[in-house]
Amino acid sequence: MITGATDGLGRALATELAAAGAAVALHGRDDAKGEATIRELRERTGSQRLRWFRADFASLDEVRALAGRIESEIDRVDVLVNNAGIGTNLPGGGRSLSRDGYELRFQVNYLAHYLLTRSLLPKLEASTPARIVNVSSAGQAPIDFGDVMLERSYSGGQAYGQSKLAQIMFTIDLAEELRGTGVTANVLHPATFMPTKIVLAGGVDPVSTLGQGVEATMRLVTSPELDEVSGRYFNGMREARPDPQAADPSARRRLRELSDQLTGLAAGRR
Repeated sequence: MITGATDGLGRALATELAAAGAAVALHGRDDAKGEATIRELRERTGSQRLRWFRADFASLDEVRALAGRIESEIDRVDVLVNNAGIGTNLPGGGRSLSRDGYELRFQVNYLAHYLLTRSLLPKLEASTPARIVNVSSAGQAPIDFGDVMLERSYSGGQAYGQSKLAQIMFTIDLAEELRGTGVTANVLHPATFMPTKIVLAGGVDPVSTLGQGVEATMRLVTSPELDEVSGRYFNGMREARPDPQAADPSARRRLRELSDQLTGLAAGRR
């Protein structure tokens, strides 16, 4: 299952996996674009094992509905790749809110994936061995828990960076929680400034190729070397250290409690 699979890294990863014979479920927020992606992948790879799932991550209700569809329509989820995201710039610029009233990047890049992943844990545990791969970034920023929604001071860089660090903090917590279950969780910065929609929209010249990002992500998805590896952050092909806040148990606890509260999971915490 790949979120954000109609563009950039997600689409390229889906193509690679389909060509290798995997059954791939693709997520996006535009049905027309999703159907076009499925058609193209079938033509390019010959695979008939492709499924389309639509949900706008700016709505947590749609994330819940997506999780429900996956639960009922897919027998097993061997790998969940949380890849969907938005960058530092949006049309019109400035601070934007999700339909739930949360800062948009924090919700789309992190909170929606938090809710989706936690909702799919029973399916993942029933599919063991299984893997969770979170696509983050080297562009990280510490979370100011006094102003997580950036109401007092806003910048697109801070919004993006804290959402990406939140993904890493979640991964570390999740790996500890899932120890011994047969489900691993790892996170990576796939490559620097690939020619993706996020990078190009930011007016940045690409540095890495899309192929480099796919190679690094595929390693976390498929490599036997990582069968027992969990809770790690990778920069490309190498293990690396994220922002120091990720190593702070109290900060991770605050983020977990906030995430449960914002997603409505607090009452049914595992």
